Amino acid sequence: MPSSTSSSEHGSLSDASYERPLPQIDGTLALIVALALFLAAMGAWEWAWRSYGGEPAYRNSPGQWAIQRRRIDHGEGDALVIAGSSRMLFDINLDVWQRNTGRRPIQLAIEGTTPLPVVEDLADDPDFTGQLVIGVAPDLFFTGGAYVIEKFEHYHKETPAQRAGEWLSMTFLEPWFAFYEEDFALFTMLKRQDWPAREGVRTFTNVRKLSVSDADRNTRMWSKVVDDPEYAELAQRIWAQDFGEVPFGDAAKAAEKRDEQIARAVAALARLRARGVQVVFVRAPSVADYLEYEDRHWPRADSWDTLLARAGAPGIHFQDHAALQGYTLPEWSHMSASEAERFTAALAPMVEAKLAAPTPGG
Repeated sequence: MPSSTSSSEHGSLSDASYERPLPQIDGTLALIVALALFLAAMGAWEWAWRSYGGEPAYRNSPGQWAIQRRRIDHGEGDALVIAGSSRMLFDINLDVWQRNTGRRPIQLAIEGTTPLPVVEDLADDPDFTGQLVIGVAPDLFFTGGAYVIEKFEHYHKETPAQRAGEWLSMTFLEPWFAFYEEDFALFTMLKRQDWPAREGVRTFTNVRKLSVSDADRNTRMWSKVVDDPEYAELAQRIWAQDFGEVPFGDAAKAAEKRDEQIARAVAALARLRARGVQVVFVRAPSVADYLEYEDRHWPRADSWDTLLARAGAPGIHFQDHAALQGYTLPEWSHMSASEAERFTAALAPMVEAKLAAPTPGG
């Protein structure tokens, strides 16, 4: 009995041939059927999201932010620029600002993110010689919170291929399709299902879609937040996840962070003023539990007032002006689109007056 068998006894696999029989089909017909199924599925997905309240809009993407930032590099360095967090993005209507003042600001506010990286970047950019409005949302500004910092970072490392992709997206997809939105993506929806939580692991609900934007980041609150009370309550519950927490888990640490952010702002303003750039800070409204949370951890005297005093800069706080109070904020932090128009009409002349007046520091 042989102890082994050799390939020579059974032939080599390399010598074998195999033919896979293919079904006899009409290739053209298969292509038509596949295309029809694709279009039907895409149409159904688009219909579903439009029924939910979605509408075609620009995506407020990192590439879109970079386009606006590059305007300063390409001849608009003397423009009025808005930096801030989502309140400056949602609550300022560029059309209304332009109607009331004759100029249209460059919108560089980034939701969920302190404006200080943008302010510091402009302070180091000799091309920027214009004027700057800086929004102050206490829970982001005085903590250095930067949850969407990739928008700012993208500007510095964007490749030609990414620029081309952004152009294609903004030209052929975003103006036409409601489903083309990160919040409406299939895997986003799957992730947001009510999956069982692991024992001992805290669950955290991410911020939902709140706004729609135009091509130049003129942004307004999504109508569903205004028209659907359950959706607005969901947004409130998402904000409230932080309300029971002490920032950084320690009041002394929070105070240290606050002072660090104020020092960053003061240093950046010194560099801006050296080039003659005028700056004004704006504290847009918040209400209800959100305002109570902000006042509890960042009292005005220790935060806003201290910032203005150390920076030697003018500021507009909504609590100081009757015209900036009494607005509807469906989820406590941002205004509806119609209220943002009214707010902008009141705020824009105040900002322009502050920028026109000489300041102690510049």
